[in-house]
Amino acid sequence: MTLSRRKALFLVGGGAILAASGAAAYSVTRNPQSALAPWSTAGAETEIRRKALSYALLAPNPHNRQPWIVDLATDGEVTLSVDTARLLPATDPFSRQITIGLGCFLELMRMAAAEDGYRVTLDLFPEGEDAAALDRRPVARAQFIADPAISPDPLFAHVMNRRSLKEPYDTTRAVDPAVLDTLAAANTAGTRFGGTVDPDDIARFRALSREALRIEIETPHTYRESVDLFRIGHREVDANPDGIDFTGPMFESLRLAGLFNRDIALDTASIAYNAGLDAVYANTDTAMGHIWISTPTNTRTDQIISGADWIRLNLAGTAIGLSMQPLSQALQEYPEMDALYAQIHETLVPDGGTLQMFARIGYGPDTAPSPRWPLDAKIARS
Repeated sequence: MTLSRRKALFLVGGGAILAASGAAAYSVTRNPQSALAPWSTAGAETEIRRKALSYALLAPNPHNRQPWIVDLATDGEVTLSVDTARLLPATDPFSRQITIGLGCFLELMRMAAAEDGYRVTLDLFPEGEDAAALDRRPVARAQFIADPAISPDPLFAHVMNRRSLKEPYDTTRAVDPAVLDTLAAANTAGTRFGGTVDPDDIARFRALSREALRIEIETPHTYRESVDLFRIGHREVDANPDGIDFTGPMFESLRLAGLFNRDIALDTASIAYNAGLDAVYANTDTAMGHIWISTPTNTRTDQIISGADWIRLNLAGTAIGLSMQPLSQALQEYPEMDALYAQIHETLVPDGGTLQMFARIGYGPDTAPSPRWPLDAKIARS
């Protein structure tokens, strides 16, 4: 019987699990501990800004870089800056995607503050902005103002269950077209929403997404950027809870057996590399619909607004049990992606503008949340 590469990898992992004993077996069964703690402690803070920030740091962001730094030196104010050591110069050379992640952060902070009767006003890029690069200048200054008239946002109830689901979706379960109306209603920050569950469109965008992913993986400097951010096993994840985590019994077993590490992941002849390809293609190939948001221009403010709308879409999907995962590869602005970048823009925004987010939707399994740095690690020290 011929086994797929994915199944072969799982069986190798299973064999390693069976062979493990003693301390090794204990290691195999371990999950990250401190890296997941921010999900259980969110909301435990008493000071209003810290409480809102404890939710904001759960925001989705590219490659889970968590590039936010906040300054709380001024009473009633939060100054958000970007940690320039956490950018993605290969796949996100102008930091457009990083800025969208910062927009997600600010929107979650705003929603959390509203739960406690505070309105948040934002002064975006108060010291100016650079379209080509992010720097140490503030991304936003946020003022927290007590406002008994403010209404909580219903989407906030779904923050703890929100995921960017990176697993294959159920191809036997179609997405009702009415779901697109539900998502569109949540898209209120200022971007243009689009979506499709038409079978012909699904097939076309599955193929485009697969090709974009292939280009990213087969382009050495873009793939290397991702591999350098692999965190393999619970010890690595707890020590450095950002980047791309590989945890659970299979990956712990492969690590212990010397069958999976960053060098092996870079080896295009290895089983791990080819099984990884099969695994990520299984995601693009099981999309049951696609959604996107765009803006007429591509300013930093447009990107922040796109982040606000993206987290709202993600939460609205969570509320109705819908899974979604960004497929950002075709939107990336490096030369090897130019042809697909032009193709997807010509298809989805033929009248002009910038596609800020593109994602697959469907129905997938429950998964654990992504690791996070604790709040104190993200507060600037004077």
